Amino acid sequence: MKKFFTLILILSSLCSFAQTKVGNVELPSEMMVKETKMHLQGAGTRVKLWMDMYAMGLYLENKSNDAMQIINEDKCMGIRLEIISGLITAEKMEKATRDGFKNSTKNNTKAVDSRINDFLSVFLSGVEKKDVFEFVYNPDEGTLVYKNGELKKEINGLDFKKALFGIWLCDKPADKNLKEDLLK
Repeated sequence: MKKFFTLILILSSLCSFAQTKVGNVELPSEMMVKETKMHLQGAGTRVKLWMDMYAMGLYLENKSNDAMQIINEDKCMGIRLEIISGLITAEKMEKATRDGFKNSTKNNTKAVDSRINDFLSVFLSGVEKKDVFEFVYNPDEGTLVYKNGELKKEINGLDFKKALFGIWLCDKPADKNLKEDLLK
């Protein structure tokens, strides 16, 4: 009986470190924001011209496949994005993300323009293959932007979070297949 409980303990500890492999990238099954545990909702890759550009995971407190609900919720959530192509440059990432903000806000970025520029400065400092970006929203602090585990920016406002998450979840997302994968 003792061996049985030892086996259960080992298996449960292995499950807590479970990861999802997407585009040759291992995404953790959980993300923490202070005391809030978020679970990997879905994961996929951004494909452009038949090539994987980056792997991405969406982390939520509670599972949901309702894109508009996720965009509009004022709850902890996160995105993990890992660059998997050497073809991505800082300038290409900045332009694609700026276009994503325009699509997300239906070309009405005026209210969040200065915060978009602040956010994009993280990409303009350089983007390389294997860089990991995490965009973590916490209602108490706003959107925390990490690059390779280092906090780079804190951007306030639910309106900014909606625009950011909308890049991948709005009606005109950066990649329709990626949106579907994130909502699985």
